[in-house]
Amino acid sequence: MELTQVIKSIRLSEKATLLGEQNNEYIFNVDRKTNKVEIKQAVEKLFGKKVIGVRTINIDGHKKRQRRADAGRTNHIKKAIVRLKEGEKIDLV
Repeated sequence: MELTQVIKSIRLSEKATLLGEQNNEYIFNVDRKTNKVEIKQAVEKLFGKKVIGVRTINIDGHKKRQRRADAGRTNHIKKAIVRLKEGEKIDLV
């Protein structure tokens, strides 16, 4: 799998920015089929930073209903929380 297919996007939320400032951790949306080793290699090659640890979270899509139709779902996603070496930063803007 190519590096650009592993990392889909970076999550910019209040919680994600607090993790970045306090713990030097960044949250990415990643492909559901990737593992921690592939995520680590992708971040190190794309951003040129040293990764210490990777944690992953699988999130099932939420049930949604519109009027009288049967219930549907939003997309399932996988998030990765990546911790960088002390002193390294990813510029998001």
